Amino acid sequence: MELVFDNIHWIVLAIVAFFAISIYNKLVALKNRFKNAFAQIDVQLQQRHDLIPNLVETAKAYMAHEAETLEKVIQARNQAQSAQNSASKDPANGSAVKKLGMAEGMLNGALANFFALQENYPDLKADGTMLELMENLKSTEAKVGFARQGYNDSVMTYMTYKESFPNNIFAGIFGFKEAELFEVQDESVKAAPKVSF
Repeated sequence: MELVFDNIHWIVLAIVAFFAISIYNKLVALKNRFKNAFAQIDVQLQQRHDLIPNLVETAKAYMAHEAETLEKVIQARNQAQSAQNSASKDPANGSAVKKLGMAEGMLNGALANFFALQENYPDLKADGTMLELMENLKSTEAKVGFARQGYNDSVMTYMTYKESFPNNIFAGIFGFKEAELFEVQDESVKAAPKVSF
């Protein structure tokens, strides 16, 4: 009888070990998937951040009296880029992703003010370099939106799997952390900045 109990004991342990390994591997795969999705956002944000100084430099010649607005755009861009660098190092760090969302919201707000003021300068609106930069920025904004949606979908898949029973037990044991959605915090700036010609 004791031999049967030992065999059942080992069989149960083997089944639990199999499920634990299976859950662990699935959590790793889902975590890597959302990290890869963040890498797609990272590429688009870097392109966006690279465009902004060129946009501001082009506008400086026309908007000499708007130096404060232009400076706010550059400051917001620098903060967003710093937040992007922090989040890029560890996309699984929910706090860093949340800070990135807030920094991008501030940048969108600064850009919205810039675009509103730019309407007062018809020569600037007609400048070929400015038109090209604005079109590139508009295209990049759309790509950021698509990449953010892909990232958020991956995070939701990971979190749903991680929080399901019995996965939540093993996720806690193995130290899998919460992932944060990449959301722009301020509702008024969730839409891409309007670029008009």
